[in-house]
Amino acid sequence: MKRVLISTMFIVAATVSTMSYAANECSGKYIVGPVETIHIKDLNMDFKARIDTGANTTSINAYNLHVIGGNNKPVNSKQSWHENLGKMIRFTTANAEGKEETHTGKIIKISKIRNAQGVERRYAVVMNLIWNGKSHAIPVNLRDRKKLEYKLLIGRNWLDGKYLVDVSKKDNDD
Repeated sequence: MKRVLISTMFIVAATVSTMSYAANECSGKYIVGPVETIHIKDLNMDFKARIDTGANTTSINAYNLHVIGGNNKPVNSKQSWHENLGKMIRFTTANAEGKEETHTGKIIKISKIRNAQGVERRYAVVMNLIWNGKSHAIPVNLRDRKKLEYKLLIGRNWLDGKYLVDVSKKDNDD
């Protein structure tokens, strides 16, 4: 019995000494995992977000888009989309839990996105994203993500200069 107990203690000690955990900070940058819970102040909602270093701009689930006083059916030409630049846009969003909100923001940018489905244009508005008490107002693309697992995709425009991604890190909610 004594031998079994001592052997077990050595195994546990060896296992604990080889485990490594991500620090909260490295070189003045905060460390995030591949999935994080992000609070969007403008919506007063939490989103489980996928951190995507391959995406330039952050994207949120947005549908029922309506440009106030603008062209709501722009053809796929740069000029027709840019007619709406600076106008207000109202849209609905929902997180993975099904909480739904309507938000109105100013169109600050129109992006041309290349993805697996081809090329598409998207409006962007500024939103204030909060993670671990740190707040950053950034451009966020509006895209229908209802069928996707993550309703918020965090791109490099949020990560740049402030965060490092540790793919072994687990979300605090898991």
